[in-house]
Amino acid sequence: MANPVHRPREDAEFDFILGMSGFPVLAYFTGTWPKAIEPCRAMDLVVGAIADEYTGRLTAVRADITRCPAATERYGITGAPSCVLLKGGEVVSHDTGPMTGTELRMFLDGHL
Repeated sequence: MANPVHRPREDAEFDFILGMSGFPVLAYFTGTWPKAIEPCRAMDLVVGAIADEYTGRLTAVRADITRCPAATERYGITGAPSCVLLKGGEVVSHDTGPMTGTELRMFLDGHL
């Protein structure tokens, strides 16, 4: 994969990645509770493929809700998986629930 999905271990690392990115950021929030595990695993594959496809146009960050609680609260995350697209640190799009590759492209393309 040419454009890896960053996986911060804590809020400070999440914020560092956002601050260093020269591209819009797809922040993908995951959970580890039983009902979230399978949808989040499915989204891992979709987000990984999109990160690779959008190399040079997008930075992808996978944030575990329990490891990045401040970011989770800041962006109003209420379920997992959730995707937030940020440009210049500002939210331009937000969606909760699993998406196919086509749905995620549609989520991104109007804003990139």
